[in-house]
Amino acid sequence: MADSTVSGKGADASRRAVVGGLLGLGVGVPLLTACGSDNAAADSGSGGTTSSGPIAKKADVPVGGGKIFKDEKVVITQPTAGDFKAFSAVCTHQGCVVAKIVGQDIDCACHGSKFSLADGSVVNGPATKPLPALKVTASGEDLSVS
Repeated sequence: MADSTVSGKGADASRRAVVGGLLGLGVGVPLLTACGSDNAAADSGSGGTTSSGPIAKKADVPVGGGKIFKDEKVVITQPTAGDFKAFSAVCTHQGCVVAKIVGQDIDCACHGSKFSLADGSVVNGPATKPLPALKVTASGEDLSVS
């Protein structure tokens, strides 16, 4: 009858490898956690979109349309005259910056998602979540987003 236990030098080496691996994992997990993003708050939610001042003039945003500010990762729309809306320009599907506004839709060229310029809701997937709304403030002819 065959002996099912393992003995000898190979077994000792295997035990050391397992124990060493477990100890390494115990040390490695806290290190991986410590290597997370310093901008965790900015990485969630609106995609870190903020403005320290005006980013547009009211005249830059057409009625029934909008404008994408790629550097700021912001979309400002004006669904009806004088009604300005702002959204994160980061697609909720896989993080691409939306590319254009066509008709009543904010389009992401990466995978075809479309969002409503009126409220940021999903018009066409694959995205399942709306663009996060941001606060747009008008001061005279200037528009700021936060």
